[in-house]
Amino acid sequence: MDNDFKLNNEVIFKERKRIVFFALPLSFTVYKLSESLLTISKGLLNKIEDDCYMYKIQDVKLSRSLFERMFKLGTIICYTGDITHSEIRLTHIKNANEIKAFILEASEEARRKRRVLSTLDIGADMDGIAE
Repeated sequence: MDNDFKLNNEVIFKERKRIVFFALPLSFTVYKLSESLLTISKGLLNKIEDDCYMYKIQDVKLSRSLFERMFKLGTIICYTGDITHSEIRLTHIKNANEIKAFILEASEEARRKRRVLSTLDIGADMDGIAE
């Protein structure tokens, strides 16, 4: 494989889903972020691993409830162009502000490297325009 197309899968952030009260990591859900990939691993006996390429992430939102703010947690919602998951949630994680900023920068850089153009259908229909 060419060096241009090799994926950099060095994990930069690794976080666990936590319960809101006391922010304890009692879940078997792990989020891993690298420059090119977002991986979600779930389960104890039956493991499910789901990946999303960074270049497919189009927008990111940070949501923090009152209890999440009290325990310094946050939920990151990633809106993607992925067919299987148009919305990915990283629920009740620490360092949510830093991770959100990293996802925004990494997704933009991944789109730039792959020369991906994102377009938005605003519903403008040429048939309704009078000539």
